[in-house]
Amino acid sequence: MKFEVTILGSSSATPIFNRNPTAQVLNINEKLYLVDCAEGTQQQMLRFDVKASRIDYIFISHLHGDHYLGLVGLLSSMHLNGRTKPLQVFCPLALKEIVDLQLKYSETTLQYPVEFIFTKTDAAEVILDNQDIVVETIPLDHRIPCTGFLFREKKRLRKIIKDRVEKLDISVQYFTALKKGKDYEAADGTIYKNDTLTVDSAEPKTYAYCSDTLYNPGYFEQINGVSLLYHEATFLNDMLDRANQTHHTTALQAAQVALQTHADKLIIGHFSARYKTLNEFLDEAQSVFPNTELAVEGKTFIISK
Repeated sequence: MKFEVTILGSSSATPIFNRNPTAQVLNINEKLYLVDCAEGTQQQMLRFDVKASRIDYIFISHLHGDHYLGLVGLLSSMHLNGRTKPLQVFCPLALKEIVDLQLKYSETTLQYPVEFIFTKTDAAEVILDNQDIVVETIPLDHRIPCTGFLFREKKRLRKIIKDRVEKLDISVQYFTALKKGKDYEAADGTIYKNDTLTVDSAEPKTYAYCSDTLYNPGYFEQINGVSLLYHEATFLNDMLDRANQTHHTTALQAAQVALQTHADKLIIGHFSARYKTLNEFLDEAQSVFPNTELAVEGKTFIISK
């Protein structure tokens, strides 16, 4: 099953130095999930060939503008382009009021249903459960209420050993039962154990998106062992005091999070506009957690275990 994330924006606060504020899109089994939607996200989607018509789920971490100011424009474009299928938006409660107000004064009535599912920050909760994934909120520690999101692939059915099954001439009609772990009883009464006819599917993959936050061990247990961790790294560690004042994280701290939570791989992003180049961010993070990459816009990261 495809499980990958494409970076659409990696700047904090403002667009600068060819970096757009935060947005990224997950492709999970050919379904698209948009995570945050800063100003300019539509242009980034056009630039990197992400089709808005394929997005059925949008997740907004918090109500600082660099994480949601592109949303109303995107909703309006979907309307103008003839969308009719439903859209779900997972977000803080106040975002619906903001969207409704803008639509009201532009006299726009969307021609498709939008369902707002409101997130909470006092405890983690499951907000989406479909045939492919389960999505949980990650309560974070920012200046205003903020959540990250944990995307967890569902365990797939067992895989049939084709040669073994064909040799026993097992009917195709029994394959579903085999995939679910059932043993097979032949016509002569012989029992064939399931593990001789099938193999286990791959371990489910996980992606943790940790938006704006202080370094805070409170969320470490929830993201322990993730396949891929995205963590904000707004400043270099020589500006730790500034990071603490603004409730942000440094590149060094993001790497420490990855190390302490046993992540397989780390992506850092949300870079302050004060930094024109990003090599120092990568060097600082890799000094603690070598398997780190920068959230370079347009880059797609394949999530694997």
